[in-house]
Amino acid sequence: MNLNDTDKNRIIELIKAGEKLPKEFIYKLFADEEDVFLFWNGRKEDVTNVALPFHSIEHIDEPRKEEKKQGDMFEMFDTRGRQLKGWTNKLIWGDNKLILSSLANGPIRDEIEKEGGLKLIYIDPPFAVGADFGFEIEIGGEKAEKKQSIIEEIAYRDTWGKGISSYLSMMYERLKLMHNLLSDDGSIYVHCDWRMTSYLRLLLNDIFGSSIENFRNEIIWCYQGPGSPGMKQFNRKHDNILWYSKSDKWIFNDNQIRMAHSEKTKDNFKEGLRGSGFIGDNYELNDGKIPEDWWEMAIAQRFPNDGVKRTGYPTEKPWALLERIIKASSNEGDLIADFFCGSGTTAAVAEKLNRKWITTDLGRFSIHTARKRLIGVQREMQNGGQDFRAFEILNLGKYERQFFMDDLTNGKRKAKEDLYVDLILEAYKAKRIDGHSALHGQKSGRFVHVGPLDVPVTQSRLVDIFEECRKNLYTQVDVLGFEFEMGLTPQFIQELKEKGVSITLKYTPKDVFDKRAIEKGQAKFYDVAYLNTREKINGKKVTIELTDFVTHYTQDDIEDIQQSMRQGSKVVIEDGQIIKVEKDKNGIITRTVLTENWFDWIDYWAIDFNYEDKKEIIKVHNDKGEIEELWTGNYLFENEWQSFRTKKNPTLEFTSIAYEYKKAGKYKVMVKVVDILGIDTSKIIEVHIK
Repeated sequence: MNLNDTDKNRIIELIKAGEKLPKEFIYKLFADEEDVFLFWNGRKEDVTNVALPFHSIEHIDEPRKEEKKQGDMFEMFDTRGRQLKGWTNKLIWGDNKLILSSLANGPIRDEIEKEGGLKLIYIDPPFAVGADFGFEIEIGGEKAEKKQSIIEEIAYRDTWGKGISSYLSMMYERLKLMHNLLSDDGSIYVHCDWRMTSYLRLLLNDIFGSSIENFRNEIIWCYQGPGSPGMKQFNRKHDNILWYSKSDKWIFNDNQIRMAHSEKTKDNFKEGLRGSGFIGDNYELNDGKIPEDWWEMAIAQRFPNDGVKRTGYPTEKPWALLERIIKASSNEGDLIADFFCGSGTTAAVAEKLNRKWITTDLGRFSIHTARKRLIGVQREMQNGGQDFRAFEILNLGKYERQFFMDDLTNGKRKAKEDLYVDLILEAYKAKRIDGHSALHGQKSGRFVHVGPLDVPVTQSRLVDIFEECRKNLYTQVDVLGFEFEMGLTPQFIQELKEKGVSITLKYTPKDVFDKRAIEKGQAKFYDVAYLNTREKINGKKVTIELTDFVTHYTQDDIEDIQQSMRQGSKVVIEDGQIIKVEKDKNGIITRTVLTENWFDWIDYWAIDFNYEDKKEIIKVHNDKGEIEELWTGNYLFENEWQSFRTKKNPTLEFTSIAYEYKKAGKYKVMVKVVDILGIDTSKIIEVHIK
């Protein structure tokens, strides 16, 4: 330790006084460890090591069942058998830190190892300080902004809250978990740009080994495009892709990615010119050259928006870019991953190239965009007679509670949680009650549960609420949440009602954090959406028609916006309507409702015609460390038929095919709707087949 007695005494004095250490003392404290070391405020060596169970939201085995006309008769046909058996691809919704930890430490790790481990990870993490999860939707020729949810805002603050140091802490832990999951011959490609490339290069050196060891390439992806008006520097038109291998053994399929030689190279070879790079008389010219470490490729926006090779997602990267990376650093049948999914380009290209995949994202709209895209890939492959894999949509069930405040002692955390609960109850105009574990307040004879700030309200949480209500003979409770778990079925809510407890789910608006909005009574809690259907039964055949959809989604206060806006227009979303508000130079305001019909809200709907024929089984480690399979009490939603909008084909079908049951009996049909904001709503229908 390079410290004299004066330095040591000074450090002790500063620590006792609770003051910060000057950086030169920090460097001296660690001077004996390495010649060069990486340090930033908040760096921690430990990584999350929880192993949470993955719950299945949806399973897409076939793109959809169809009807085929044969003469005058319509008969069901099914091309089952095209799917490759074994591994099921995984699209996972949630915090990728918890997902990575659960993959590394949970039962799925065994499945990953059976596939040879992860051979390739490609990630395109956020690398600009800006909203990561908001997006625009087009409706009635106008654009409306879907603001990021509270959970997404918390993730954004975790990423950028303290500037670069927050970003480095966020990425460092995730990259260490990814390194753990990679096979020994695996590679990682990290996509970034001029803002973060220098920082990420240092992180990757720290985790994967210095530039002399496992750094393979810095690839420059360059493209053309107009600059901004009044530019005072050269036009920034390239991204950086940092490629590291886990060891000195890595996959590189040079023959899969070769480019055609130029005519000049071919002529030089024919003429045997020296200095052209050809050595020896027996040298044969390959079919093409290995590309340089700069790739000139048009950006994704230049290609048609077909819903498969391009979706129009804001951060989407070109199909050709991922195709080259996947071909170069993996083989057919290999397992690859992308933990910042976006629109699902990595998974879509992997499926086309006969790779297995895992992809994850925290953004609900991202998961929905990827789902549609991957179903589109399945449809293309099915129509072309190609093999493809089923995929499942998963999320984490019992979340590890990581409360929204910084690392606090248990007492302080409890105090902060109490403040949060009081804030929500005040906005809901409910009275606080004590002596309960799952219930927080009471309003007009109904009890109130305040859902967590940082994670969705899960089914397991509803079970806890139900148990406390039943114990105390309570019959009605409102559950307030910023977000609800994907796949939370109305059947489950109905079952709790039949057992004596009526639970109403209500969304909590962001306005609860605006004291002025609370004082004015503008914090509007709104019910979850609901849908209606019509069933037509003809013998053993059932047809489902989607007939209505009602949402009360609210993110703006139209009165407030009208008062504050200047001349111009703004599109707002309030109480299930998307409205264009215009103010002219005289202050006259006009409103135009853009969602004129209920079906304007529908982006996607799907059907499981026999919902209770497959139980949802989760894998967990028991007390002995053995893998145990448990039934959750739920059933797996098998996506058998679906219709959805794409830019290429924005038309929806509102009537399903006639599904034919093999035998008489009572069946439960589950209908799932995803609206244009990416929020899912479902309904259970009981049909009697004679």
